Amino acid sequence: MQTIWLSGAEWLAVLRIGLGLWWLESWRHKDKKGWFERGTGIAWAADVAGRHRWGVVRTGFRRVVEPRPKAMAYLVVYAELALGLGLVTGFLTPVALVAGLLLNLLYLVLMIHDWAEQGQNAMMALISLVALFAMAWQTWSVDSALGLFP
Repeated sequence: MQTIWLSGAEWLAVLRIGLGLWWLESWRHKDKKGWFERGTGIAWAADVAGRHRWGVVRTGFRRVVEPRPKAMAYLVVYAELALGLGLVTGFLTPVALVAGLLLNLLYLVLMIHDWAEQGQNAMMALISLVALFAMAWQTWSVDSALGLFP
């Protein structure tokens, strides 16, 4: 593989780190007080899920998320932080990439009618897939330094 300036593995690390920074920005711009104290994030998602055209989304949200809104708010917010930190540092990278891919796919399905969000979720999912299958933890990562996931 020929590349300019960096090696292929280094460009993949740049992609991985960029995806991590994207997750950190998703975490940073959230109104955490609103999410944790007023339940704004889960209430918004409940409204979206309640109007969803797919019954499985409405039913799944009602069964899994609605009974535990506070726990789900913490789970979503801190999952985004953990994904960002894991990908930027390259720690447990394959786990972070799979978890991020699943979270993006959940967001994509939930917000299937919100085209403004779909581009972001689709691109983040694509980057996760590329970084996972190209093993983007080989360079500039804690995983590489510790010899994890050779």
